Amino acid sequence: MAGDPGLFGPRSVTWQMHGDPMMWIAGVRALYLQALHPRAVAGVIQNSAAFQQNTRGRRDAWGRLMRTAHFVGTVTYGTTAAAERAGAGVRGLHRRLSAVDTATGEHFRIDDPELLLWVHCAEAASYLHVLWRSGFPLTDAQADAYLDEQRTSARLVGLDPERVPGDRAGYAAYFASVRPRLDLTRGARQVDAFLRRPPTPAPLVPARALVWHRVAALAYGALPSYAHDLYGRPAPRPATVTRRLRATGRLLRAIPPSARWRLPPRHILRAVERLGPDTRPAPYKLRRSAAILDGGEGPQGDH
Repeated sequence: MAGDPGLFGPRSVTWQMHGDPMMWIAGVRALYLQALHPRAVAGVIQNSAAFQQNTRGRRDAWGRLMRTAHFVGTVTYGTTAAAERAGAGVRGLHRRLSAVDTATGEHFRIDDPELLLWVHCAEAASYLHVLWRSGFPLTDAQADAYLDEQRTSARLVGLDPERVPGDRAGYAAYFASVRPRLDLTRGARQVDAFLRRPPTPAPLVPARALVWHRVAALAYGALPSYAHDLYGRPAPRPATVTRRLRATGRLLRAIPPSARWRLPPRHILRAVERLGPDTRPAPYKLRRSAAILDGGEGPQGDH
């Protein structure tokens, strides 16, 4: 539909943030964090049987990463109808899936609200944490506005928005309540192994060592300290991680957006074509609004 701004629109914090290239590193951080919930990771592993059996199946994890990115892009920059269709597709898939708790033998549904909430919060918190820490301009008010906006995404995957945290204080309380249930299960180790050394065609192995190793290491380093403790692998000092995230952010943001956005599936380019050139997502728009509204500090927190 021409002129339809979608579920968020160009004035939202989500619109500006989700166009940033550091979202890819934030997405990997989310996968590391999500895998520490025993039932969440069991649901992923058991419904990707080939993931456990062979290299071809582990390659399908790349498909999962790309499908998540496509969903986020569609929900953020697509029309209202496209976003609602994407949400209906996810809800329909989850309704058909179940898994077994490896510790208790209990069967559970993938659309269990507890699991959906964990996946959602780990994802939104990772996006906010990595972008802010890498130098993306955000005030406290904008950080809270982003988390409140993400309740719309939560609704699309089947959650009651009123039961989803909508600010940093709510997220801090939620993560504190879930932490005792997190653990390094066999499934979490499999996800960790995949993210550290994903299956790669032989000609691309050197690139994996040069590029992907750094991406995965940055994402891992950006995890909260309790996640490092559970995985049992040390991470650089927080100040070192922040410095590396900022350096990577400067490097990636130096690539012209018009070049980055030409990569498939081109959600942002299509949104700008639909709504006009003034709707291009850009960090400076958040700086401008911050100067007008509050001029606060960036968001803090170890989520």
